[in-house]
Amino acid sequence: MRAANGLQVRISRLDRRHYAIAVGFGIGIAGAGIGLLIAVIGPWLAIAAIVGALAALYVITDVSAALYAIIGVVMLLPFGVFPVKIAITPTLLDLALGGFLMVYLFQWMTGRRGRLRLTPVHALITIYVMWLVLAFALGLRHASPTSAIIRQFAETLLSISMVFILTDLLRSPAMLRRLVLVIILAIGAQALLAVALYIAPDALAEALLIRLSRIGYPAGGVIRYIEDNPALAERAIGTWVDPNALGGILATAALMIAPQVVAKRPVLPWRWLTFGVFGMVALALLLTASRASFLALGAGLFMLALLRYRRLIPALIAAGLIFLLLPQTQVYFDRLIQAFQGADLATQMRIGEWTDSLEVIARYPIMGLGFTGAPEIDIYANVANMYLMMANQIGLTGLVIFLLTMAGVFAYGRRAWHTARDHPEFAAIHLGYHVALFTGLVNAIADLYFFRLDFQSSITWFWLIVALCVASSKLMLDDARRSSAKGGIA
Repeated sequence: MRAANGLQVRISRLDRRHYAIAVGFGIGIAGAGIGLLIAVIGPWLAIAAIVGALAALYVITDVSAALYAIIGVVMLLPFGVFPVKIAITPTLLDLALGGFLMVYLFQWMTGRRGRLRLTPVHALITIYVMWLVLAFALGLRHASPTSAIIRQFAETLLSISMVFILTDLLRSPAMLRRLVLVIILAIGAQALLAVALYIAPDALAEALLIRLSRIGYPAGGVIRYIEDNPALAERAIGTWVDPNALGGILATAALMIAPQVVAKRPVLPWRWLTFGVFGMVALALLLTASRASFLALGAGLFMLALLRYRRLIPALIAAGLIFLLLPQTQVYFDRLIQAFQGADLATQMRIGEWTDSLEVIARYPIMGLGFTGAPEIDIYANVANMYLMMANQIGLTGLVIFLLTMAGVFAYGRRAWHTARDHPEFAAIHLGYHVALFTGLVNAIADLYFFRLDFQSSITWFWLIVALCVASSKLMLDDARRSSAKGGIA
């Protein structure tokens, strides 16, 4: 503050002519830079770059803003990269995570934080991270890593570290409520964009989406169809490129929004707006034609009603009957039936992948293949089931550690629920985080994006949900201990 005041005093004492020259020189340099930027990358990207630079300057001064930036990038530009290559080309998510970590570490260096808040769940997560590193190292026997795989693996570890950072950072119900609000706004914007692009003519939607090629998105062939067949229905993708990946994000985010529709004290004062965002997210999810995500949404809503809002069960049953009877949804319902029967091409491919995966697990049951490649040409790790993919890459041991970690998150959350349910402003938030995690785990039965290295935004979103679960539970348990201590003193 003193340095800033001293600078103001020195500026005020400048001769007016020198001051005018300095201001004019600064304006000229800024104008030339903006003009060069427009000439190189175009006016719209130049505007975006300027706004992004100003936002970045703000983000590195506020850890909450840095966290909101991560959510914004994950939801709206998950595959964006920095438009200018310096030595490497970082993704926008890299920059957001790096900025967030830098601000958080700076708080430690300046003494604003002095003790890391940990929970029993963090011990399980530490074991899981150690196993990931061991599996990666042992996997080097099969193939050498590329620079992309090394970067993506490091990003995965950084995403998992969010569980440690956010548990330490989020120390008040108000901060967790604001996060839900940011998530509602960001996923609402993505859902609206996905629906708008779906409704727009294919040529227009493709022309709009390929403009993102300047920041690393595909330059063509963006529009997606069922079974990749243009003769079949289109699938909504928004800015997520892959409709199944978008479906997983929409389903999990919807379960954070759903409790707010019926909460006693919702984060948005206008309940109708919350309901409208939830409806838009559900519609966008339906248009992705991601059956796994749609079924996961149904499972999550049923679990939410069972745990807290049993009066919603008749409404859910009625909604299911309407879905079965409406002429507009008959095609979708038929595809669901085909999935359970294994009658369509997509499901048959999944079954084939699952069968091949079981052979891989039989060959490498303990440690898996690792992340860098397979030793034999006839085997592969990617399979449309996150749990089988984990078993392929980190072995059955790693899969068991992961499942124990998730069980630990839910057990810790159950302990905290006894306190959270008595807080009207917090009960819906705490429950929403945990049901969103449950929905993600159900969705992972037929999708792999929460573990696949080249879908870093999906991985970051998954571990962000885990972090919010643990942070909200820690907050409630600490509150219960303080209340118990006050009662004992009294």
